[in-house]
Amino acid sequence: MLHPRATRLPVALLRGLVAPLVRVLFRVRVRGLEHLAAAGPRRLLIANHVSLIDGLLLYLCLPQEPAFAVHPATTRHWYARAALRCVDWHEMDTGNPGAIKALTHLVRDGRPVVIFPEGRPTRTGALMKVYDGPAVIADHAEADLVPVAIDGPQHSWFGATDGLLRRAWLPQTTITVLPPRPLTLPPEVRGAARRAAGAEALLAVMHEISFHAAYREETLFAAVIRAARRHGMGQLALEDAGGARLGYRDLLTRAFVLGGVVDGLLGPRQRVGILLPSTAAAVVTLLACAARGREAAMLNFTAGAHGLVTAIETGEVRVVLTSRAFVEAANLADDLAAIGDRARIIYLEDLRDQIGLLPKLKAALCARVPGLAHRWLGRGAGPDSAAVVLFTSGSEGIPKGVVLSHGNLLANFAQVQTLIDLTRDDRVLNVLPVFHAFGLLGGVLLPLLKGCPSFQYPSPLHYRQIPELCYSLGVTCLFGTNTFLRAYANNAHEYDMYRMRFVIAGAEKLTDDTRALWSERFGIRIFEGYGATEASPVLAVNHPLAARRGTVGRLLAAMEYYLEPVDGIAEGGELVVRGPNVMQGYLFHGSDGAIIRPWTQRGGPGWYATGDIVALDDGGYVSIKGRAKRFAKVGGEMVSLAIVEELAAQLWPDGHHAALAVPDPRKGEHIVLYTDVAAVNRADLVAAARAGAHSELVLPRHIVHRDSIPLLGSGKINYPALRELHMAQT
Repeated sequence: MLHPRATRLPVALLRGLVAPLVRVLFRVRVRGLEHLAAAGPRRLLIANHVSLIDGLLLYLCLPQEPAFAVHPATTRHWYARAALRCVDWHEMDTGNPGAIKALTHLVRDGRPVVIFPEGRPTRTGALMKVYDGPAVIADHAEADLVPVAIDGPQHSWFGATDGLLRRAWLPQTTITVLPPRPLTLPPEVRGAARRAAGAEALLAVMHEISFHAAYREETLFAAVIRAARRHGMGQLALEDAGGARLGYRDLLTRAFVLGGVVDGLLGPRQRVGILLPSTAAAVVTLLACAARGREAAMLNFTAGAHGLVTAIETGEVRVVLTSRAFVEAANLADDLAAIGDRARIIYLEDLRDQIGLLPKLKAALCARVPGLAHRWLGRGAGPDSAAVVLFTSGSEGIPKGVVLSHGNLLANFAQVQTLIDLTRDDRVLNVLPVFHAFGLLGGVLLPLLKGCPSFQYPSPLHYRQIPELCYSLGVTCLFGTNTFLRAYANNAHEYDMYRMRFVIAGAEKLTDDTRALWSERFGIRIFEGYGATEASPVLAVNHPLAARRGTVGRLLAAMEYYLEPVDGIAEGGELVVRGPNVMQGYLFHGSDGAIIRPWTQRGGPGWYATGDIVALDDGGYVSIKGRAKRFAKVGGEMVSLAIVEELAAQLWPDGHHAALAVPDPRKGEHIVLYTDVAAVNRADLVAAARAGAHSELVLPRHIVHRDSIPLLGSGKINYPALRELHMAQT
């Protein structure tokens, strides 16, 4: 039943007196009002639910006077009942078909209706359970969905996070109206299948809403400042294995100090090379560059002398910041010597001794007014300015310099943060290197911008120490590759992961044995994701609201895609994507210096061809079939080398297995399997292939046993090095 306004206060009085006061107190910004006018006569406004005053804000700040669908739990609060006397509202009981039917008639009659698909305000600051009732209403009423993104009130005293987010009296509020879109479902789909399809479509829209609520067009350093103000300058930001323990103000102060020192070493537009493991010093150095509007080239210290020289030459790096203690511990002296006169090596220990009292006082003052200081010192850097240069793993060839802007990194943060509900009560353990995009986003930026303390650990290879750290620190979130996660589980006590909420796997395929090992030993479900350095890096990820085994999840919000057909591949195609998180381009060393070379695919400018062969199911979940370059053409048939490796991994999960395609004068190519497990044999592989209904074409002609398989620092197989070994032996 529709409950009409019960108060005698006229609408003009409410909008004329109360609305301006609310706008001023909450510093409300409303964007995208033109999209309301573009919607059809039947419209359903759907919004994320972040506080108990969301409905009031929408009523006072949007030009139309809608009716509101209200969850029964909301009407139990006296202040909610008082506010509802000023509006037309309808009780939205998701278990009552009559309520959905009544709202459908209301929308069909042309009355705009506001509904919160989550039903209740968020308890974590991230997206909550999404009810499918709004999708049913929009489908039956043939109405346009008008998404509305709200950000800010979750930090007020009207939020429902119970201390998981720092509260403020009057936080700045942003309301963003997004372009309307119809809920288009296939006409042939009926009954429960239609309802499920509508729910999937609605969830995708809610992810987009959450993305726009979180995304800001600003610099990385400005985002850190905003996080510090939102979560508290004294809030613990990060720790490391060396004993560093920094709050947000300490972090900003050190970034301003080091940024000033770096400015005295370099010209205004020169890049800084950072050669550091995952430590507080690495994060401070990265932010020091960001504070001054300077690009940071994150150097891979596992790439060897040749890889370092290539990166320095490609990026025209003139100064490399590193640590003497790290160089000695990692035996990098010879690698640094190979750099020669290409770049000046500067040790942070030496800089620390040279910093006087005056620079420290200036930095402390800047940390008191960080926004003003950043605008003054940041050289006009904006969201489209280059922030970092990351170098691809080189697992298939020479590493490429990937230029990511501030906007790229923050867009990927906004895409991911709503799926992983980290709060100040969580603790992230980052064991991945910061030169790797996965470690940079998941281990550094995600917790830093979410107000969640992180512990930076310099090596993922300490298989016994890392589970113990999970126990002693009470870690709730861990990122890793399949190889590392399997090793941690094998060396952990059953109670080491007692607080773990999120384990996210990426960079290589998650195997069934690793998934089962974590489930059986710790009762933890691993969420597998997929990405590329060129995408900052996450493209898709499974998460608690949407996960499907055997896939890497659905593509993130604000991503567009198409599949490029590949000869010989019947199912799926090469994934080509476009989105705000996709890189500016590759860095090349040309005759006029280092330049960013943009790229164009068949879809036009801005599209990036991932090189991955994928298939998407009816729910939009992505399954990785293999790399385009990692298929062998055997007897005219395309065979995924990944399948060969998976068969071996199923039988011998504790080893490393790598398949190569080798020229064959009779069949075009044949497959050679390299392995570090002596028990690998062809007979067992034949049985596994038959059990999995695979063609015998996937079976390797030769099996080569080696004591070790060359790996990259990320744990991936180093295929170029392996191919060189193969060529040297044949």
